[in-house]
Amino acid sequence: MTILRRWLRRPIILAADNNGPWGGGDDSAGPRNPWSVPPGGKRGAAKPTALDEFLKKARVGGGGGGGGNGPNLPLGASARTLWLIGVTLLVGLWLLLTSFHQIGPQQRGVVTYFGKYSGMLEPGIRVTLPAPIVNVTKVDVEQVRTDEFPQDGGETVLTGDQNIIDLAYTVRWRVSDPRNYVFEIKDPQETVRATAESAMRAVLATTRMNDAIGAGRGTIEARVAQVMQQILDSYQAGVRVQGVSIKQASPPAALVDDFNAVTAAQQEAVGNLNNARSYSQQVIARAQGEASAFDQVYAQYRLAPEVTRRRMYYETMEAVLARTDKTIVETPGGVVPYLPLDRTRRLTEPTQGAAAAPPSSSPAAPAPAQEGQR
Repeated sequence: MTILRRWLRRPIILAADNNGPWGGGDDSAGPRNPWSVPPGGKRGAAKPTALDEFLKKARVGGGGGGGGNGPNLPLGASARTLWLIGVTLLVGLWLLLTSFHQIGPQQRGVVTYFGKYSGMLEPGIRVTLPAPIVNVTKVDVEQVRTDEFPQDGGETVLTGDQNIIDLAYTVRWRVSDPRNYVFEIKDPQETVRATAESAMRAVLATTRMNDAIGAGRGTIEARVAQVMQQILDSYQAGVRVQGVSIKQASPPAALVDDFNAVTAAQQEAVGNLNNARSYSQQVIARAQGEASAFDQVYAQYRLAPEVTRRRMYYETMEAVLARTDKTIVETPGGVVPYLPLDRTRRLTEPTQGAAAAPPSSSPAAPAPAQEGQR
């Protein structure tokens, strides 16, 4: 009912308003241009709009403390105060981030004053002037860096005897002088890599291929590390080479079979040489033993020639007659009965040997007994 009354009251209010949206209600003159000069010749002073009032209240917090709903600032606060607070916060943050430095136990801080070397910071929390007056570069002096060679694909190197090998190796290094490491060389890692490649090729250019792919790797690694250190010291790079390790040194893939055949032949030759040396040592030892025995017999012979001669004769005849059958004949009385005990012994020995050996498919015929006569 209340809404209906308001709608009925609205036409009356509109009829009582003589001024339209463009000025007075003079029907003869028609609607007036809002941008034209009024009939009196003077334009009235513009009143502040609602938008202007809202912006004014927003800037000063509700018109200087009048009951606005937004936050009210003190009457003395201004944009200058806000700028001062912001600048103070930024300066404090800048000082905190650039003046305090935390140096780790494995690090050293290289200090520069307007770009010039000024000193070294030890581990701990250190305070310096802010940047850009003082800059601190942290360098890890305990980390052992490892570079792999080659990075892409294989690396082919020419040896001293005009042969080609495929090579792969690693280089370990660390920082020894942080000042030189920062100031003397532009790109330390690339410098170390170039130095390693140059040193490896220089050493292999004076090394035979058999040494490079065989037992000479340890010598090559030591020489490469030494050459690298000499070059880096001449650059004052502040780098210490920890070691060089050859992971692969082999002939090209197209020649692997041929090199394997050559290696097998070399190993066979070494084995034959070792066998020959062993046989020669055995023969020499046997000859030396026989010579020593002869010297001992000769010493006995010099002391008693007749006795020694007879003993040697008896020992020789014993050795000869021990393997023959014997029959003793006495000329005056005829034949003396003789029991061949030694023959019986020889006949039993083959029987015992045959019993110990495995049986064969066909029995062997016994050898006929031979008799000797003296």
